[in-house]
Amino acid sequence: MSFQPLGNRVLIQREEQTNTTASGIIIPDSAKEKPLEGKVIALGQDAMDEGIAEGDTVVFQKYGGTEITIDGTEYLIMNSDDILGVMK
Repeated sequence: MSFQPLGNRVLIQREEQTNTTASGIIIPDSAKEKPLEGKVIALGQDAMDEGIAEGDTVVFQKYGGTEITIDGTEYLIMNSDDILGVMK
């Protein structure tokens, strides 16, 4: 993949959710919400200056960003302002 976000934009790959609950109930795909965290794949220079790095797991707003598909893989591209925090 050769995609470089510009400015303060960040390319994120959403984390996959599990299909079962702790008690063993299977959740169908139609009932699952999209996860609100993901792994940073690429980022622009301004986002690097804000302390975000490639490989970080970040939490973001529910309706933030734009979904795009690159080489058959779905990603989310958003401004670094829409990122709520970095998981440590």
